[in-house]
Amino acid sequence: MKTILLTGGAGFIGSHLAEALLRTGEYRVYCLDNLDDFYSPRLKEQNLETIIDDPYFRFIHADITRLSRRQWENLFEADPPDKIVHLAARAGVRPSLADPQAYYNTNVQGTVNLLELARRTHIPEFILVSSSSVYGDHPATPWREALSDIHPVSPYASSKLAAEQLGRVYAHLYDIQFTALRLFTVYGPRQRPDLAIHKFHDRIKNGQEITLYGDGSTGRDYTYITDIIAGIVAALDLSYPEQFRIFNLGSGRPVTLLEMVRTLERVMQTKANVRFTEEQPGDVKRTWADLSQASQWLNYHPEVSLEEGITHFVHWKEADTALVS
Repeated sequence: MKTILLTGGAGFIGSHLAEALLRTGEYRVYCLDNLDDFYSPRLKEQNLETIIDDPYFRFIHADITRLSRRQWENLFEADPPDKIVHLAARAGVRPSLADPQAYYNTNVQGTVNLLELARRTHIPEFILVSSSSVYGDHPATPWREALSDIHPVSPYASSKLAAEQLGRVYAHLYDIQFTALRLFTVYGPRQRPDLAIHKFHDRIKNGQEITLYGDGSTGRDYTYITDIIAGIVAALDLSYPEQFRIFNLGSGRPVTLLEMVRTLERVMQTKANVRFTEEQPGDVKRTWADLSQASQWLNYHPEVSLEEGITHFVHWKEADTALVS
C-alpha cells in the first residue's frame, strides 16, 4: 500500500478525497489539518466521522506553517509518505483582500515547508491543489494550462500561482515530480458554507434576500465534487514525461450566476428574492476550463451536470437538516 500525506484533509474536498482513497484499498491516508476556524471546526470533524476509525487512516492535528523541521521529521520518521497531496490553504478571493499577509503565510510559506519535507525525506511525488483563480481575467477562453501571460487579480490567486512556481523550482532542482491541479469552482455535499451555492440555498430556504454582484452575467465553471475527486485520484497514478505539469480540472462549461440561481430555484421549487449590487474587486467575468490536457493524460471526463449536482447538494442539505432536527 502507498501512504499519502493529505493536507487540509478535513475540509470539503479533502474529506471526499480521503474517503475515495481509502475505498480503493490501495492507500493509507495521513490526514493533516489544523481545523482552522475560517468556518466551524465542528463541520470538519463531521466530515471525517465515517473514516476516523479506519485502520488505514491517521488524523494529525497540526498547522503546516508552524511545525518545525524536527517536528515534521518526527511525525513521519517511522513511516514516511510516498506522495503528498497538498490541499491545505487559506481559501477565498474576497477574504484575501482584507488580509493578504495571512494568505501568503499559509499558501506560500506553508507550501515551502511541505516541499522542504519532500526534499529532505525523499518523497518523490507532490500534488498541489491549485485554483483557476490564477488565470485572472484572461480573455482567451477557454483557459489552457499553457497560457503564459496570466495576471492574478487577488492576493489569494497570486498566492496560489506563487505556490505553483515554487513547485516548478523544486521539480527542477530536487527531482520531485510536481503536479499542479487548477480546480474550477467545486460544489457538492460538505461545501464550505460561505460559498455561493451553499449560501444561496440557505438564504432561499429561509426566505432571505440573496445578493448578486454585477448583473448576474458573470460565469463560473461549476464542477461537481465527484468529478474533481476522480481527477485528483487519476493524477496520483499519472505517468508523464516531465517533472512539472499543470492540469485544469473543471466541467468545461461556464454557467452564469443567474443560471445557477434559476437551477437552485427549480430544484428547491422556491423563488429566490434577488438583489443586484455593484461588482466586487478581485472578481473575474468568467472562468472556463480547457480540459484537453486532463482528458489526454488523466482520462478526465466530467459526468455530472449542474442540475444533477445541485439536486444531490439539495438532498444532502435536507438530509443533514433532518438529522439535526
